[in-house]
Amino acid sequence: MPYEAKTKPTPVSPQAFIDSVDHPGRREDAQALLALLTEATGEPPVMWGPSIIGFGKYSYRYDSGCSGEWFLVGFSPRKANLVLYMAAYDDGRDAFLARLGKHKTGKGCIYLNRLADVDTGVIAEMAKWSMKTLKERHPD
Repeated sequence: MPYEAKTKPTPVSPQAFIDSVDHPGRREDAQALLALLTEATGEPPVMWGPSIIGFGKYSYRYDSGCSGEWFLVGFSPRKANLVLYMAAYDDGRDAFLARLGKHKTGKGCIYLNRLADVDTGVIAEMAKWSMKTLKERHPD
């Protein structure tokens, strides 16, 4: 049986989701990221699953036969931190992260405590790079 991703686009309004975020500081940062990434990507925001706001999408297929769609850039205002989802290719990502400011990373995620701790201009640059990189690596 082929693998099917659980996280898919939903009809939920990204703005309604942000409005429902309990913590006022996290909600304010999410609103700022929504505006920043909408402008930087040129794509409308779409809810992916119950808690990720994504911009654009691409199709992927692995050698294992698994395939699906995923957003090009995304973020989620989690309780513990803001999570950015950007391309995880070290050939460009490390240079952005060196200029970003206070953050932690996972394989494909960047964790921020608050937007005030980072350079939002670097987030915008990285979003554009991420979209370009993923589109080049996964042409439709």
